[in-house]
Amino acid sequence: MILGQAANMSLMDISKIFSLLQPKEEDEHSEQCQALNNAVSRDDVILLSELLSQGSYRKSINALSGWGVPVTPLRTAAALGHLRCLEVLLDHGAEVDSLDVKAQTPLFTAVSGKHLDCVVALLKAGADPNGSQYNNCSPVLTAAREGDIDVLRELLRFGAEVDVKPKVPEWATNATACRGPLYISAVYGHLDCFKLLLLHGANPNYNCTDEKMLARIKQPKTVVEMCLRYGCGVEYIQLLIDFGADVYLPTLIVDKSTKQNEALALLLKARVCPKTLMAQTRLSIRRYLTLPDKEAGIDSLDLPPMLRKYLKHSTAELL
Repeated sequence: MILGQAANMSLMDISKIFSLLQPKEEDEHSEQCQALNNAVSRDDVILLSELLSQGSYRKSINALSGWGVPVTPLRTAAALGHLRCLEVLLDHGAEVDSLDVKAQTPLFTAVSGKHLDCVVALLKAGADPNGSQYNNCSPVLTAAREGDIDVLRELLRFGAEVDVKPKVPEWATNATACRGPLYISAVYGHLDCFKLLLLHGANPNYNCTDEKMLARIKQPKTVVEMCLRYGCGVEYIQLLIDFGADVYLPTLIVDKSTKQNEALALLLKARVCPKTLMAQTRLSIRRYLTLPDKEAGIDSLDLPPMLRKYLKHSTAELL
């Protein structure tokens, strides 16, 4: 009898979950919202504009419709990359950071779909570049994983958190201790994204200066260590050294990989050869610049063009 009651409760719970995911028939906005979503799905800007010229449809612009995962018209436009429809919806008051049942914003959806023009339009309309606090992932983490340099650049330009952390439970082990954007771009082999993140102030010692992390994990994995582990090559190690990574921090793991041997030799050399005064000065100046767009901050400095290029890591050592 007890087992029967448990089974009934489980079925009731499942039914309740499905009822939440399905549109409510009594919702007065359901029909209008579905019509808006249909127009967006067909990329029919003319029909969408005609519908939104009517008050009843404008009231439904932020409503959810659809089976399975109900969505707003703006989320549909972002997911499909229909820029013109997206702009019309924004012009008529669509909520730019509306959430679906997965806690994903339209911006997150546009980033996942690699729709750069929609990403820019949403950011200009005031979308939070960090996405939703209730979502386990973020636009920056997604762009870093996919190697979408143009999308990542726009997110960072609009102030996205460069060292955003995936949301993991407090009991997470050190296997999850180094999964920020810098780490993800390295293990997926996206060197251009890796450098862009560093240029925008990503911490080369990610996690290893975080007091909360150190309280749980005494020796979290450094980005340098993970780059060596995955055989990322000398370019990654050189960038980390140039951007001030603590070369004494990682535990060295040696295998027979040629790539790793070259990278390891570079790291060992950095341990015995101190940085030049120029390199240390560059690090200090870049740390002083707190703007999200460090290049704009460098351009504002009263310095010769050659020194500005050096501060941007776009030229070799001067001395």
